[in-house]
This record gives sequence, C-alpha cells and structure tokens, in this order.
Amino acid sequence: MGELLIGTCSWTDETLVAGGWYPPGRRDAEGRLRHYAERFRVVEADAGYYALPSVRNSALWSERTPPGFRFDVKAFSLLTGHPTRKAALPGDLRDHDLGDPELLDEVWHRFGAALRPLRESGRLGAVLFQFPPWFRPGPRAEALLHATRKRAYQWPMAVEFRHPDWWREDRCERTAALLRDLDATAVAVDTAQGLPNSMPGVTPVTSSKLAVVRFHGRSAAWGTGSKEDRFRHTYTQEELAGWLPRLRLLAEGAEELHVLFNNCCGDAAVRSAETLRDLLECGTS
Repeated sequence: MGELLIGTCSWTDETLVAGGWYPPGRRDAEGRLRHYAERFRVVEADAGYYALPSVRNSALWSERTPPGFRFDVKAFSLLTGHPTRKAALPGDLRDHDLGDPELLDEVWHRFGAALRPLRESGRLGAVLFQFPPWFRPGPRAEALLHATRKRAYQWPMAVEFRHPDWWREDRCERTAALLRDLDATAVAVDTAQGLPNSMPGVTPVTSSKLAVVRFHGRSAAWGTGSKEDRFRHTYTQEELAGWLPRLRLLAEGAEELHVLFNNCCGDAAVRSAETLRDLLECGTS
C-alpha cells in the first residue's frame, strides 16, 4: 500500500491565522509553517494560483519543513485559463497584454523557476492544474491538456476538472485514459451532490506515482456563493468514514496518496484533517 499523507489546502488562510490553532509565539510566517509541518506531512500552496510564487519563498519553505514533507503547488491562474488580474503579475510584466504569447512563455518560465527549490529538496508533491467550470470536454480542451503537459514535463502533474461532464458515466473512462496517457494524476473531489455543478464522486487512479483527493466541503452554495459560503462545512466523522474504503483503494494503486481539505473557514480544514487521521489510525490499529 502506498503512503497516505493528510493535510489542508492552505496553512496561511486568514481565518485560520486569526483563530487559535496557531499558538502564541508561532504566529509569524516561519512559526506557522513549522507548527503546521509538525502535525501534517503535506500541504497545498494555493497562493501560487493568485500570484506567481517566488524562488525565495520556495527555498524558505524547504528550509522550514522536515525531509519527506510535501508541497502541492496550485498553478498560477493564467496557466489554466482563469481570469487573471494584471496586478497579480510581477511589476515588469504588467504592461503586456494578457493574451500575449511571449507573456505566457515568461510566466511559465518564472513559475518553473520558483518550483526549483522544492524539486531539488524533494518536497514538491505535485503541481495542481485546476481548470475552470467552462473548461468542458472536447478536442480543444484535450489539445490544451497535451500542451500543458509538454510545458510541465518536469513536474508531477495533477488535474482537477470543475466541469462535471469530464466524469459523467459515459465519458469517465475516456477521461481517465487521457490522463493516463499524459502521466497525470486525476484529482478526486468531495463536494455537495445534487447541484447543477456538482462533480461526480469518482476516484480513478491514473498515475502509479500519485493519487490526490481534495475535500471541498458539502455546502449547498458550491459554485455559486462567496468563497466562505462555498467552502463553509465541517465534516462529521460519519461523512469521513464513508471515504475510508475509497482512500484505501487509492492508496493501493499509487505510491503516494495526498488527501487535502479545502473547507478553509476558520479551523474547519485542520480539524477535518485531524479527524480523518484519527479514523485511519483507529482502522489500522
């Protein structure tokens, strides 16, 4: 069975920092990460989606975490076709048109350079390419996935779709085969069901190296409300226990399984991660 690593989709979320999970004396940038890494073995660096990560920060993250710790880095918004503010770009790139191919080349270059310290220290878990809800299956989307993989050839690549048609019953195996061909990890998700934009709860293994599950919470405002509304959910033991058989199957199919909680409102994500860890430990004791 592969190694199962549990964590959250941020360690710097404002509502978590404002709460009491970080103890006094460990609320600065270094203290927070060291405190987190003493309790979990994987985290998602979601800040890379909102602004290009820096070489300096990646080097500091490597220094402040123990060997074997993993960072899953969320790809910058421009790389996955999301709306991107010019203010999110480095100052020397803001005069470029966002559709300029030269700008895209430079953003890819800088994003890759920022990942290098994590790669060299063995702490890069995966690069998460989360595609927007309007990224639907079809030849153009498949061509873009191949082009993205060509750019990201040096990295462990994980793909999360937000358009449910990718994992509909009649399309599911084709999508899984596409990701296997790309040597990319299919990200499984837990979200509220029964909504127009609900993602099917499928858990295919498309890479023998890595499987990823992201728990987004089960808010009825998924895909429609504010950020807090979309992710406000506290998982119960019963909800998490229902995932245990699937998590064990995923771990059997991959060398590493990353389970990440994205219900980042207050300390809900860290508490959910702790609950799941306890459930798994009880099940294997």
